[in-house]
Amino acid sequence: MRTRLTPLHLLAACAALVSVTPLLYLFVRTGSAGWADIWQILARPRTLELSVASLGLAAAVAGTCIALGVPLAWLLTRTAIPGGRLWLIVAALPLAVPSYVAAYTWLAAFPWLQGFAPAWAVLSLVSLPYVVLPVAAVLSQVDPAFDEVARTLGDGPLRSFRRTTAPLLWPAAAAGGLLSALYTLSDFGAVSLLRFDTFTRVIYTSYRAAFDRTSAAVLSLVLVLLALLFVVLERAMRSRHQQWRVGSGAARRAERVPLGPWRWPALLGVVGLFGLAVGFPMVVLVRLMVQSQRFEADPGSWLAATGNTVQAAGIGAVFAMLLALPIGVLAARHTDRVAKGVESAAFVSHALPGVVVGLSLVYLGLTVAPALYQTLAMLGFAYAVLFLSNAIGSIRSATAQVSRNVEEVARTLGDRPTRTWWRVTARLSAPGIIAGALLVLVTAMKELPATLMLRPTGFETLATEMWTFTTIGSFSQAAPYAFVLVLLAAIPAFALARLTGRRS
Repeated sequence: MRTRLTPLHLLAACAALVSVTPLLYLFVRTGSAGWADIWQILARPRTLELSVASLGLAAAVAGTCIALGVPLAWLLTRTAIPGGRLWLIVAALPLAVPSYVAAYTWLAAFPWLQGFAPAWAVLSLVSLPYVVLPVAAVLSQVDPAFDEVARTLGDGPLRSFRRTTAPLLWPAAAAGGLLSALYTLSDFGAVSLLRFDTFTRVIYTSYRAAFDRTSAAVLSLVLVLLALLFVVLERAMRSRHQQWRVGSGAARRAERVPLGPWRWPALLGVVGLFGLAVGFPMVVLVRLMVQSQRFEADPGSWLAATGNTVQAAGIGAVFAMLLALPIGVLAARHTDRVAKGVESAAFVSHALPGVVVGLSLVYLGLTVAPALYQTLAMLGFAYAVLFLSNAIGSIRSATAQVSRNVEEVARTLGDRPTRTWWRVTARLSAPGIIAGALLVLVTAMKELPATLMLRPTGFETLATEMWTFTTIGSFSQAAPYAFVLVLLAAIPAFALARLTGRRS
């Protein structure tokens, strides 16, 4: 059957094409090297070591987040744990802690930490919300009738959960695991501070220290291919997933399970987990600031860095939403091959680490658009490319929840498609659209390698200021910037948790 293309198809295709422009540099630079040089780089034992290390760390973090995140989400949404839904807000706070800030605080407390295990632990703690929040949202919406029917047929609690609820949670858990894996593959700060070599650290070193752009480009393409393996895996699992309902009405809320004597041990475990993820970094930062001999240093630089951080992240969020809106709406309303291809192309950006996007846009800025090089527009565009998929996912889910019948009624009253979307669909899906913007905002505030490469001359953010002091071992001077960064990122993270809680 022939696909009927619409203006939305064209607009979304243009947005997807713009989002993958950083890949042009990688192909151009790699192609100009010649097959002999490419093979020489790929055949190095070091390349295989980096592949194993990067994949191993990503798989370990994703597996840990799923193993901890699913039971934790069930505990926070389905049991009578003291504190109730307040813990869902706390569960989002690790999003506000950049991985390099978490690594920095652990190093400040234990300077001997380095290698795989510390990197695994730190990245797992900061990535946990990627699994907890979506699984908690699904658990809040699952009809308890599933479990009740299974229990009447003789299943015990565990068997009933495994047969009825777990299949509905797996896509959300797998998607969260995917985000955790991709976040780990793209991480630069934590692995650098903890001295664990992965592709991102070596690529950045090749570019900045040796200025070996060809080697950096080839390794970047290998990293993109590794990341795309996780993206393809997630798409395959999502395509096999099916939702079902027992009744035709609205799903009832499940009654919370009393924990009995286990309520206080469970609470202690939750407090301990989030204490390690959020409490420990904040305590260490406060201690470093109090002990600092230069805590009275220029507060104007903190305010300037804070303003620059908000400004750059805000521009990135606006750019990301402009690109994501047509793609997200198309993915929610059309299932033809063109729509799937456009969505897949846009999600390629999710496989591009910040160091790769920064390297690509440095080249494009110098050769294609020198007027945009080292401008806020270029930096905002980098943020949009890096975090586009976060916005697309929220827009797609929110739009899919709006009934087509509501749109059809508006169309029968004479509204054009664009007016129908603005008057009906956009208003009903506004919480999801806002959630996407908040997610882009909080992640853009923490972005480090792309900011280091693309920021205007003299333009310092909280992340770059903290990184500058950390690299020279001045932990006490870096602490105020790290502390303010966590507090600043906690604002959109808190708003996102509240919004997600209302939607669920």
